[in-house]
Amino acid sequence: MFILILHLPFNIFYFMNYKETLEYLFSKLPMYQRQGKIAFKKNLDNILLLCEHSGNPQNKFKTIHIGGTNGKGSVSHILASVLQTAGYNTGLYTSPHLKDFRERIKINGNMISEKKIIDYVEKNTSYFEKLQPSFFEMTVALAFDYFADQNVDIAVIEVGLGGRLDSTNIINPILSVITNISYDHTQFLGETLAEITQEKAGIIKENTPVVIGEFQEEIADVFITKAKEKNAPIYFADKELSCEYQMLSTDYKQILNINKNMKSVYFNLKTDLIGAYQKKNIICALKTIDILKDQFYISEETIYKGISNVTKNTHFKGRWHILGNNPLIIADTGHNEAGIKEIISQIKNTAYKKLHFIFGTVNDKNIDTILSLLPVDALYYFTKAQIPRALNEDILSKKAEKFNLIGNKFLKVKDAFKAAKQSASPEDLIFIGGSTFIVAEII
Repeated sequence: MFILILHLPFNIFYFMNYKETLEYLFSKLPMYQRQGKIAFKKNLDNILLLCEHSGNPQNKFKTIHIGGTNGKGSVSHILASVLQTAGYNTGLYTSPHLKDFRERIKINGNMISEKKIIDYVEKNTSYFEKLQPSFFEMTVALAFDYFADQNVDIAVIEVGLGGRLDSTNIINPILSVITNISYDHTQFLGETLAEITQEKAGIIKENTPVVIGEFQEEIADVFITKAKEKNAPIYFADKELSCEYQMLSTDYKQILNINKNMKSVYFNLKTDLIGAYQKKNIICALKTIDILKDQFYISEETIYKGISNVTKNTHFKGRWHILGNNPLIIADTGHNEAGIKEIISQIKNTAYKKLHFIFGTVNDKNIDTILSLLPVDALYYFTKAQIPRALNEDILSKKAEKFNLIGNKFLKVKDAFKAAKQSASPEDLIFIGGSTFIVAEII
């Protein structure tokens, strides 16, 4: 048995080390990323009870709540980078993690310590056994407890799934942000954009400003109506700000020129986030920062430095992440229709001789639309991540054949990667994607 739990008086649990603590959490508590629908809760009862058990730590620091379909992770990291550059003790909660569970909970770019996790779980295991919370509920409660204990000035909190019923939605933020709306997790959030928007708009709070990253005409009224109900000032970032141009600098950073009312407001703004789609997230973050200035001192110099060093400051990974050259190797966690469209667009604008595409996905998603978007002139390496939710590579390959996507099948991601590197010439491009979990096994 891989967990050593000593049953002592008063039902106190002791874990020998960090590895055993994580094994307990992963095996004992339902985890959506690994198990899917069984871990999804349709109410906030458990997270409210968990936080009440810890003295409601979520009420002891200021928060910014970030939701949306795509870009919420990027916007969260951009904001955290700027705030910590400004000198504020900044918490950051995101999900899922790529390599280390501790990636989910950071302060000023530093991951929570193993000891803090062990201590929290050890202290609360008896209550976990009684309540039976999900993995995500426990993780959110742990983050809130840690941020309160470390006296953060502000914490950037990323929504896990949806909004209205997400465990993070018990906070009372000073500002809410919703990046955009696209089709994803439709089995939980609804089959139409309007239904999905209603769920995402559930993070809009009374008398609390909300920034919407992208104005989408077909659903804008849903946001506007919800904001009116909540008496929440609403701002559409891309209605106020625009990106005039983008290019790469000699130090391999993306350079943007941001305009407001046809006038440049951020000229030669550099960022180490080099995905072309990041211009949308930068615009969303800049509008958010503009509103934050009412409560936090954030200079223009701080904005430039913070946005220039997002990955350096927060250790953000997995977004148009260059892993090697000759051949060029790029990984990106984009996995829904809108995200894949952005990725394919940038691949088309990337120079290469032959495209090698390592692709895998999960088994609870309708992937026909995504497969229809993928380039037919690529050589595919169909594979699956080592999680229960992964779609079998044989099934994936058969589905892909219907869209004239041809390639080989691999039981493990590392084998697919090895094969691609052996086949690729120095002028080729190896792209890794389709699922966060595929990328996680390569990075």
